[in-house]
Amino acid sequence: MAAAGTIDLAPIIDRQKIGAFHIQLIVVAFIVVMVDGYDIGAAAIAAPALIREWHIAPAQLGGLFSAGLFSGLFGPLALGWIADHYGRRSAIVIGAIFFGAFTWASVLAQDLNTLIWMRFIAGLGISGVLPITVALVNEYAPRRVRATLFVLMFSGVTFGGGLPGLVGARLMAEYGWRVLFVIGGIAPILIAVVVLFALPESIKYLSLRRERHDRLVGLLDRMQPGLALDPNANFVIGGEDNRQKFSYTAIFKGRLAWITPLFWLSNAINLMIFYFVNQWIPTILAGNGVSVEHAVLATTAFQFAGTLGGLVIMRPLDKWGFIPVPILFAVAIPIVALTGTPGLSEGITITLVAAIGFCLLGLQFGNIACETNMYPTYIRSWGVGSCFGAGRVGSVFGPLIGGYLIGMHLPMQQLFLIAAVPLALGLVNAIALTPLYRAEWAGQGHGVPQPAAGDD
Repeated sequence: MAAAGTIDLAPIIDRQKIGAFHIQLIVVAFIVVMVDGYDIGAAAIAAPALIREWHIAPAQLGGLFSAGLFSGLFGPLALGWIADHYGRRSAIVIGAIFFGAFTWASVLAQDLNTLIWMRFIAGLGISGVLPITVALVNEYAPRRVRATLFVLMFSGVTFGGGLPGLVGARLMAEYGWRVLFVIGGIAPILIAVVVLFALPESIKYLSLRRERHDRLVGLLDRMQPGLALDPNANFVIGGEDNRQKFSYTAIFKGRLAWITPLFWLSNAINLMIFYFVNQWIPTILAGNGVSVEHAVLATTAFQFAGTLGGLVIMRPLDKWGFIPVPILFAVAIPIVALTGTPGLSEGITITLVAAIGFCLLGLQFGNIACETNMYPTYIRSWGVGSCFGAGRVGSVFGPLIGGYLIGMHLPMQQLFLIAAVPLALGLVNAIALTPLYRAEWAGQGHGVPQPAAGDD
């Protein structure tokens, strides 16, 4: 057993080979964010049925689509506080149970306003669980493959986001729109039980609390069997502020003073267009002569192609850092602009929608993966959570603006041309952010992002 003293956890984490511990971590986290993604996507699939049952105008659904996203401005702060005081795993369990319960309660809604309130309350848990899960996985990821492990985990969001389309196509005709929320409510509660027993607690949280060092040593032994450490040692994470209380203003220190707001803008622009497309595409396509079944499947293609986008860029993110993000912005602009072109067949339209998903979700993977690299562990939940919050601002306005434009009865071609305009601003923002990201990465002592020799 190593003698008591100061033990740096960073090299222990970074030199780990990917094994059973990391596989279990990624699988459980994937399932957590998968039910998150499902819940976010359920309202869009329910929309056509709600219009028919409650005799409402399509433009009225903007509030429904934005309700759960608007609560994302508050959820990360509330669950972030729980994570800092009681551990990240505990916060994930509480958040999953919370949003599962209020998602299930959505089936009791008899009017649009009640459903909007249910989605807002459930969104507090949904939005809080995501950044905490990201931060937890990031703590255990060796730096050389951090983006890769993040993308594998976070692809659960996009995979889950595609499931409501499959559930709707199979079950809504028989059971109605409520079946989407029954499944979306029960699943998170079951997953919370799995998390309680299968997901490790935050290594940073354990290291800062001496009374939990026995658990920390046992956890490190699981990661690297035979690693005998003294629980009485002082555990730190090298190169970081190893204090218990974080500073809210630390995300604006040094280069982060520019990097943080640029990340906020990148997230806000991307998610504004993402949620405009994701929430409105079934309604837009169905209103332009596409069958309801194909309109629903277009959303599924959008999500699953987004998963592919994340998988494609995960190794370039580890190798070149932020560079894939401006590339995807540049590719997304013409694809979005062309999607509403009159006279396209259903097959081509669905293909273009899938290509939008590839770009926009690939962008989101890239944004978050790079954000987790920028913030030290003691403020990572806050830093990444603030970026999620900024993204939620965009995600709230996307459906609302979409509802306003649809209420003006604009043709589909104009809707998508308008949607392409903010992406041009996103491209300029990403180009400005790229050299700052690389300089900050190098300033942390990592040099230009490159994969280590003999990568796992």
